[in-house]
Amino acid sequence: MPTRVTAAITAVGAFLPEDKLTNADLEKMVDTTDEWIRTRTGISERRILKGVGRGTSEMVAPAVKQLCEKRGIDPKEIDCLIVATVTPDMVFPATANIACEKIGATNAFGFDLSAACSGFLFALSQGAALIESGRYKKVVVCGSDKMSSIVDYTDRTTCVLFGDAAAAVLLEPNTEGYGLMDSILRSDGSGANYLRMKAGGAKYPASVETVMAKEHYIYQEGQSVFKFAVKGMADVSAELMEKNNLSANDVSWLVPHQANLRIIDATANRMGLSRDKVMINIQKYGNTTAATVPLCLWEWEKQLHQGENIVLAAFGGGFTWGATWVKWAYNS
Repeated sequence: MPTRVTAAITAVGAFLPEDKLTNADLEKMVDTTDEWIRTRTGISERRILKGVGRGTSEMVAPAVKQLCEKRGIDPKEIDCLIVATVTPDMVFPATANIACEKIGATNAFGFDLSAACSGFLFALSQGAALIESGRYKKVVVCGSDKMSSIVDYTDRTTCVLFGDAAAAVLLEPNTEGYGLMDSILRSDGSGANYLRMKAGGAKYPASVETVMAKEHYIYQEGQSVFKFAVKGMADVSAELMEKNNLSANDVSWLVPHQANLRIIDATANRMGLSRDKVMINIQKYGNTTAATVPLCLWEWEKQLHQGENIVLAAFGGGFTWGATWVKWAYNS
């Protein structure tokens, strides 16, 4: 029988803006308190990309560069760059194309994928399919969002949640049983009204009226999203484990989307995992949308060991959600 080719993660890179926005800063901007934010979300501070004309590609490029340096490859060796984002530099061309030019990835094709906070998982599945096809050897998947560009900093319900960041993984072929083993991905368009940015697309193009009505900012109906997210992330993670006969003892790490500490805890509990098996950095970075999951992998990279089973889980606007089982491929 031919050996199964899987897509293994072989390097991780990230970029975090220098500027921090703390809860104390937000107390001066809107009617909120540090205690209120921490008890309801778990967030203490988040990073903000400042500067005129600095878009998402400004974070993607250094994250991918770092990944290449760690792996010891030239950006020219990259076959494809997929950028998961809901805050592209512009509607077109794709942020991935712009980032490829910035880093000198002249042999790569690139495209953006939009699935909100589940974007990285969806893009990882696409990247893995390219590797498994046998046609590509090095595919980079990056989650990056400049959420500060679409946050209304007078809306206390949303401005406390989001931050800016980028993180990327390199996928390469593997025949030793490591890499992306399985994914369950879901979407439900009936959730569109609960978490969205109303204007700026084909349905409601930008106009004086849409700008005045603040329709180019994130809108979220918090309670509805929370209920869907808790159920969606927990259910799909448990389903993935059951489908693959994985017990809580088999799973070394849960890598959850960092939206809300209570959602993370609910997912871990459903999977039967203790808190020490859960990657949590929401307190430092907030919700960086498509960047949260790979940002955790980057931060915990030195604690990961070859052969460990890792479950990635996310839930995002739209609604989108999913879980992915990865068998880690290397020791740092």
